[in-house]
Amino acid sequence: MHYIEVGTENSATVDLHYQDHGSGKPVILLHGWPLNERSWENQEAVLLAKGFRVISYARRGFGESSKPATGYNYDTFAEDLHRIILKLDLREITLVGFSMGTGEIARYISAYGSDRIEKAVFISGILPALLKTDGNLMGVEKKVFDDMIKKCIENRPTFIKAFLKDFYSHGALGLKDVSQEVIDFSWMLAMEASAIATVKSIDSWLEDFRSDIVKIKIPTLVIHGSGDKITPIKATGERLKEMLPEAQYLEIADGPHGLLASHANEVNAALLRFLGEARASYTETELRH
Repeated sequence: MHYIEVGTENSATVDLHYQDHGSGKPVILLHGWPLNERSWENQEAVLLAKGFRVISYARRGFGESSKPATGYNYDTFAEDLHRIILKLDLREITLVGFSMGTGEIARYISAYGSDRIEKAVFISGILPALLKTDGNLMGVEKKVFDDMIKKCIENRPTFIKAFLKDFYSHGALGLKDVSQEVIDFSWMLAMEASAIATVKSIDSWLEDFRSDIVKIKIPTLVIHGSGDKITPIKATGERLKEMLPEAQYLEIADGPHGLLASHANEVNAALLRFLGEARASYTETELRH
């Protein structure tokens, strides 16, 4: 087991469980809610095969990381990431965030700069600002998040099972389906998180990242599905593209939120092109393995 201590809570340390494989330029994978670093298995295998060093970790409260009662905000998440980068002395990093993990990238660069960061990738992101306000009319109504919190508190396992159906747009007519086994695997990962982390992390999504995004001056890639039911593309991906006009942008037609599994081939090919892989096309076997 590999752990990095990032803080303390009363008499206990807060330790993040991480994986560090391969060699070459480092790629850090930042997972989404309510999953953990194991949700990157389709991408990790491909990146390792193409010669990258791949680091992934479970955010505090998730997976095999410590499960404190505090620290579920993006200032703390970014600080946790910074501690990992310093501990492993990583440079020329590509940060790849999925969903909730995209907020960590924006806040990290805003707070700590990009001296060690070479590139950034935002997949199915929550940026630039998910909450609907008078100054952010394209956002999502707060009652949606309040309802999620209420259902998580009342019956977390049942709520997460229903949430994952929307996560993958499972069963939607005419759309590319993931298997029931993929949904079951995602549910299992979600159940490894603490109830406190699952609930408190929802509040963190309400942060406004627009002032963070303007500080991003490195090459970026934005990937979003047009059929995303969790972070609708018009409120997120399209607006992030507008704020980062130099960014490369890939819209996956009818793609759901859970692109890492549903459209792994498309995501992997885009990642490799962005990271500098010379070839533009890959066989399905190469992309999966």
